Amino acid sequence: MTRGFAAIADAATCRIVNATVPACLVDGVELNSCSDGLALVDLQIADGRIGSIAPSGSLSDAGGPATDLKGGMVWPCFVDCHTHLDKGHIWSRAANPDGTFEGALTSVGADRTVRWSAEDVSRRMEFGLQTAYAHGTKAIRTHLDSIAPQEEISWPVFQDLRAAWAGRITLQAASLAGIEAVRDADWFERLADRVADAGGVLGAVCYMVPDLDELLERIFRAAMRRNLNLDFHTDETADPDARGLRHIAEMALKHGFEGDILAGHCCSLARQPDAEVLETLDRVAEAGISVVSLPLCNLYLQDRRLDGTTPRWRGVTLVHEMKARGIPVSVASDNTRDPFYAYGDLDGLEVYRQATRICHFDHPVGDWPNAIARTPAQIMGLAEFGMISAGGPADLVLFRGRTWTELLSRPQSDRTVIRNGRVIDRQIPDYADLDDLMGAE
Repeated sequence: MTRGFAAIADAATCRIVNATVPACLVDGVELNSCSDGLALVDLQIADGRIGSIAPSGSLSDAGGPATDLKGGMVWPCFVDCHTHLDKGHIWSRAANPDGTFEGALTSVGADRTVRWSAEDVSRRMEFGLQTAYAHGTKAIRTHLDSIAPQEEISWPVFQDLRAAWAGRITLQAASLAGIEAVRDADWFERLADRVADAGGVLGAVCYMVPDLDELLERIFRAAMRRNLNLDFHTDETADPDARGLRHIAEMALKHGFEGDILAGHCCSLARQPDAEVLETLDRVAEAGISVVSLPLCNLYLQDRRLDGTTPRWRGVTLVHEMKARGIPVSVASDNTRDPFYAYGDLDGLEVYRQATRICHFDHPVGDWPNAIARTPAQIMGLAEFGMISAGGPADLVLFRGRTWTELLSRPQSDRTVIRNGRVIDRQIPDYADLDDLMGAE
């Protein structure tokens, strides 16, 4: 018995013993978790699936060689429900001039107009997928900029990559355009048809425009006619008068919308009076809307000041208040090395680590690990994803960190990723691979 991973790599049946798991991520097994929500278990893997899960020491007689993790953590593979693979890694040629939201919009718009060919988008998306896979991600929803003529380029690229990555990363896509674009009814109906044909999710950036309700009405009706789910960028601003989330909830209730709705960002909620906030959250819970917070990007963009003063707020939404009302809450990567966020690597652990610090997912940790695994999987309609369960797939991420403070204090860059019961080659692509795309056009 060793702490190495040769047994996992070479045997159809094997055991992982003395492994620490977040109890909230284990399904169908009664565990004796401690006060920090962790439990010590043994796992048996057979033919690419988890044969059994039991308290540590219980599977000593089970078949197959054993790998002793000596208390190291085991997580299910991550689920990242809000990304922008099509924007990824353009920073070197399209930097944000001042770090503001407006600067990001300008830089991305200019770059998209000139550079976003099918080859360019495909190669950058492929780079992002390789990176996410190496870090241990199993499913991704990406937004696709869909303003004409880009939708004619990016949606076919997405469909090709979805097929190429099947079995490694499950891909979903949501259309992305500012809500004012929906005023062009003919264009919007064509876009909704394209999304439906691709098995996608209908989306828009929701902010306060005079005809917001009329445009939301058009979006909801288009989704209902095509049996599509909805995904909104919502109130990504410090403006306390931004109430798009409330309007979306009321529209969902008006129509008795039966599909899934995911609202991202919802930053302005943290700037509004408590009584109004609680009313809005009651409507969101009643409408069955899920929320994804994007703490890395929001911390980067929101309240950035050009007068040399320090930002006064964190930019994230009210995740604890939402969760207390039964609203499903996730966290996700959002942008990666583009003008909206200069950093990031599509690493679910990094997202969870930073969310813990920014949003206080600790003392107690409780079931917050669900936010990067089980909850986004449920939002995306992915059974068996984001959990460790007997009979479920052996798609796991193994860390040397044994406690929360050990796991979240270091990047865990020496992690081991297991897919279908076998250790994968965690080859992270080199940024230099994209150098030829970064030169002058």
